[in-house]
Amino acid sequence: MYALNFYSDLYGDVLRNNRKTVTIRLGNKSAKYDTGMLVWITVGPRFGRRQKMYTAILDRVEVKTIAELSPRDIERENPEFRSQDDVIATLSRIYGDLITPSHTVTVIYFSRVDE
Repeated sequence: MYALNFYSDLYGDVLRNNRKTVTIRLGNKSAKYDTGMLVWITVGPRFGRRQKMYTAILDRVEVKTIAELSPRDIERENPEFRSQDDVIATLSRIYGDLITPSHTVTVIYFSRVDE
């Protein structure tokens, strides 16, 4: 079983409220995640204790540059985001690198699976 982990301080509330249905990950992760795959959605620190929120199915996995992100991609990543600059700021915070619109990202669309 694979997991998509999120930092609770950034994403805990939007995940609990089912307002987040996309994750944008830096780099090409298409070899790791496939459409139709079931994953756990978890929250917690990297290399620390995590909490499973729910199981999700991956609806679509796309590789593109930040410049190619649609407004819908950005809004589904975080309902408060309005621009590529919001995505760049968050990715820079998470990865600790200088991120530009030309960076490759993987956009993973997911839907909650009620068990």
